[in-house]
Amino acid sequence: MENFILIFICLASGMFLQHRAVFADNAPLTLNLYVIWIALPALILRQVPTLSFSTDLFVLLLMPWLMTALGAVLVWIASRLLEWSTEVTGVLLLTVPLGNTSFLGIPMIDAFFGMDMVSYGIIYDQFGSFMALSTYGSFILALYSKQQHQSVQAIAKRVFSFPPFLALLIALLFAKPLQHVVIAEGLSMIASSIVPVVMFAIGLQLKIKLAPGHTLPFCFALSVKLLIAPFVALSLCRLAGIDTPASQIAVFEAGMPPMVTAGAMAMSAGLAPRLAAALVGWGILLSFATLSLLTLFL
Repeated sequence: MENFILIFICLASGMFLQHRAVFADNAPLTLNLYVIWIALPALILRQVPTLSFSTDLFVLLLMPWLMTALGAVLVWIASRLLEWSTEVTGVLLLTVPLGNTSFLGIPMIDAFFGMDMVSYGIIYDQFGSFMALSTYGSFILALYSKQQHQSVQAIAKRVFSFPPFLALLIALLFAKPLQHVVIAEGLSMIASSIVPVVMFAIGLQLKIKLAPGHTLPFCFALSVKLLIAPFVALSLCRLAGIDTPASQIAVFEAGMPPMVTAGAMAMSAGLAPRLAAALVGWGILLSFATLSLLTLFL
């Protein structure tokens, strides 16, 4: 309960201060950079060394790619049947397949399952969502914004220079030294800042206004992202006879709302920016209800 109270206080505070001249316009960006460069790497360095690697983790590696493929296929079919514009199709191809499994996913895993389960979310996010954003996301952005296609070298450089991914590699290579009590406690103190900072930053940039004419793609996108995707993931796990803590987090992460970064990429490319902002904003707000519903089935 304390975690939920903290999340709502920080989110509401950010939303309240969003239109008041208290913080600079670039405050959300600054806070996000702190999370990317400091808090999230600290969390990874603290949690990943405690993982016991086994075949159970395979579901965390496979599920995000299955969800990316599912979202992309459903958007492509709907776009062809309903004759959506190139801009709307591009936005949905970025925001429906890619979930907010890091900035929102990690705090929500902590709130619903406890900090001990966060390490599973890190594996899902770094080896799944982030890789998909760097490869699939870059391809979609280049295709629909008519930018020049990025080379394999450019994509690889983006992946291997991303601070959380570097932290993941360090955590895998130096697991034992990182578990020293002094280092672990220091990392825990830094990592504890991730929930309030992330939720406050989300509140500062939350946009909930929907542009005229975008009601159908908006409803379709959030229905797929918040309802269809997680229950397809749950069904796949049940059919495969997988019921482990790792599979629970994989299904939970599959139900995350559209990724903030994917929405920002769409907006920066001029792809229906108001639709992108509405999907990210309303997705976060509605996910509190849909994720609560999802946990009843886990």
